[in-house]
Amino acid sequence: MASVTFDHATRMYPGGERPAVDALNLDVADGEFLVLVGPSGCGKSTSLRMLAGLEDINGGRILIGDRDVTHVPPKDRDIAMVFQNYALYPHMSVADNMGFALKIAGVPKAEIQKRVEEAGKILDLTQYLQRKPKALSGGQRQRVAMGRAIVRSPQVFLMDEPLSNLDAKLRVQTRTQIASLQRRLGVTTVYVTHDQTEALTMGDRICVLKDGLLQQVGTPREMYDTPANVFVAGFIGSPAMNIGTFEVTGDGFAKLGHARVPLSRETIAAIKPEDNKHVTLGFRPEASNIVASEVDGAIPVKVDLVEELGSDSFIYGSIDADAELASHLSSGAGDAQIIVRGDPRVVPMKGDKIWVTIAEGQQHTFSASSGLRLPG
Repeated sequence: MASVTFDHATRMYPGGERPAVDALNLDVADGEFLVLVGPSGCGKSTSLRMLAGLEDINGGRILIGDRDVTHVPPKDRDIAMVFQNYALYPHMSVADNMGFALKIAGVPKAEIQKRVEEAGKILDLTQYLQRKPKALSGGQRQRVAMGRAIVRSPQVFLMDEPLSNLDAKLRVQTRTQIASLQRRLGVTTVYVTHDQTEALTMGDRICVLKDGLLQQVGTPREMYDTPANVFVAGFIGSPAMNIGTFEVTGDGFAKLGHARVPLSRETIAAIKPEDNKHVTLGFRPEASNIVASEVDGAIPVKVDLVEELGSDSFIYGSIDADAELASHLSSGAGDAQIIVRGDPRVVPMKGDKIWVTIAEGQQHTFSASSGLRLPG
C-alpha cells in the first residue's frame, strides 16, 4: 500500500489554450478512498491517466509513496486500473481474464489460480469463473474487471467511471460493493466520476475539479455543509442548491425582491468594496420552509412540478410575481427557478401558488465578486 501525491502536476494538450490539469496539488493518504468529481472536461480523467502513466506530465511531478513515478512507464508503477467499458477479452473465460496480467508477468500457474479463486470468492464470482464475458450481466462484468485489478495486489487502485454503463439500481448496488470492498482490502484508491451522488456516498474524501483547477478537497460532510465557493455549492448536493445575488441593506439583511435574509456581523464585515454591497447567497431545498403568504420576506412560487419520492417530495417552481428575484435567482432546474423540499403527505398541485422562506442560519453566503465563501 502507498500514498499518492500530485505536486503541481500539469497537463497541457498540444494546441490547447489552457492546461487540462493546472498545477494540481493533492495528497491521497495510504489506504484512502479519494473521489475525483466534476463536470465533463474538468480534468478528472486526465488526472487519473497522469497517475497511471497514460498521459505525459508537462510540469510538476507525481509520487506513489516516496517514489517519483513522473517518468516511470505504466507497467512499472504498481497500479491497477478499472475502466468504464470493462475492457475484457471476449474469447477468454472469467478466470483467464482475471489472471491474464499475472500470466504475462510470468507468475506460476498455481499462484495465478490461487489468487483468481480468492478474488472470485471476494466478488461472489466463483460460479462464473469458467464463463465467457458475453454470458455475464453488466454488473458481473464490472466485478470481473475489479477482480482483474485485485489479483495483482497493487499499491493503488485507479477507477475511471466504472459504473457509468450500469442501470440505476445496479449502479447503487455495485457502488456499495466497491466501497465496502475497498475498505476491506485497504488499498489506496482514486476513483473518478461525474456523479456527485456517487462521490458523496463512496469517498473518504472528495476532490472537486473545474476547468483543470482544484476547487476543494474534503470529507462528504465538509463539502455539503461548507462548500468553499459558489461552484462547489451548486455542484454538490441533489437536488442542487438555489443560488442568487442579493443586495446588502443598511440594517444587516440580504434583500432580493420579496426575499429578506438576516446576515451575521462576520459576514457583513467580510464584504469587500469590489462586492458593491452585494452577496451571493445559496440555500438548499431542505433549508427552505413553506409558509403563509403573510410572512415577511416570503418568496412567491408557482408550482411547476412535484417529485414525490415516498419519504420526500421536491417542489420545482418558478418565481411568481417578483421580476427582480426571478432575474437574479437560479437553481439546478434553471434560471428563475427554485427547488423546495416539502412534506410528502401534503403535496401542492401543479399551478398552485406557495410562499417560501429561507430557514434562518441555513444559508450559504459567498462573495459577489470572487465567489469564495464568506464567514458567518
